[in-house]
Amino acid sequence: MKSYDVLIVGAGIVGCACARECAQAGLRVGLVEGNVPGGGATAAGMGHIVVMDDSPAQLDLTRYSRTLWQQLIPTLPDAVEYQTSGTLWVAADEEELAEVHAKQSTYAAVGVSAEVLNQAEVAAEEPKLRPGLAGGLLVPDDGVIYPPAATGWLLEQAIALGANLLQASPAISACKGELRFADGTTLHSDRIVLATGTDCSLLPTLPIKKRKGHLLITDRYPNFLHHQLVELGYLKSAHAIEADSVAFNIQPRRTGQLLIGSSRQYGNEDPQSDAGILSQMLERAQSYMPALAGVSGLRVWTGFRAATPDKLPLIGPAQGLSDDRTLWLAAGFEGLGITNALGAARLLTDQMIGRASEIDTTPYLPQRMTTQAAVHA
Repeated sequence: MKSYDVLIVGAGIVGCACARECAQAGLRVGLVEGNVPGGGATAAGMGHIVVMDDSPAQLDLTRYSRTLWQQLIPTLPDAVEYQTSGTLWVAADEEELAEVHAKQSTYAAVGVSAEVLNQAEVAAEEPKLRPGLAGGLLVPDDGVIYPPAATGWLLEQAIALGANLLQASPAISACKGELRFADGTTLHSDRIVLATGTDCSLLPTLPIKKRKGHLLITDRYPNFLHHQLVELGYLKSAHAIEADSVAFNIQPRRTGQLLIGSSRQYGNEDPQSDAGILSQMLERAQSYMPALAGVSGLRVWTGFRAATPDKLPLIGPAQGLSDDRTLWLAAGFEGLGITNALGAARLLTDQMIGRASEIDTTPYLPQRMTTQAAVHA
């Protein structure tokens, strides 16, 4: 039986990025997937590469990860559709405009380019936005990719570096270096990385909840939209831990199509679209861009974000969640798995091979969950 230094369970964008990074570091890698690589949350996501500042740790990881994506731009195939379209955070009123200024200061402190725009400048950048918006913040270096193609490229890179894709029957247990499958086969490795999104079956103590989201893609409307647009109210929506919420978020695709979000639902694990939530989401989008009322939608789909209690991913040994020293985690990215895939893979591999990391890994270590549970007990 072939032996591995690391087995990675889950070939979404995070798992494929981890496989590539581990293989680059000289580790013998097996990447295990029971379904289609990149077919889960990766395929359901918007594909933004953004810097977010919900917390200092989120800011560090998204900034670092965006830099790693930017370094890859010259080597990415055209199918990945990488566009540096920038993000325009839209402020509806003076209260939100104050948040824009605070956000710009936060970004400037860590070297992220961001420009405060006044009402006229926002209208000039995106003429189809409703008149009278207070202003906005343009983050010009944010990007957009097509996640399935990016995942496929990362997988090809990993295989070229020696990783093996193991498309097996479902894994039913991961324990002490042994990964067992439903068909009775087993694989062995010094480390087993769970990059399984919302699937907690291999480690039920994972503090991950499913957060359902809807997306709609339109027909082709070239030059309708120039940047990814996000309302400042999106931050309030993202902070709503239990309540259903919607926010204006729209993204231009290289095809000329528009990808419209966003919604968040807890406690709804039905993959079918929710007509009520979808209606609210589209009404919200049209309230910011009235011209959207005239576009044709082609397809609606849903996906499930893997959310942790503190909105930060779990990257590193599963210490605190399991006493099994062979288990590692790359999970809990919620809506930032596409952005953070490369940074997470680098940090995970750093820990495995004892390499110094470019950013502090401490905020993402799974063992923090034990500490948080003790504090709230």
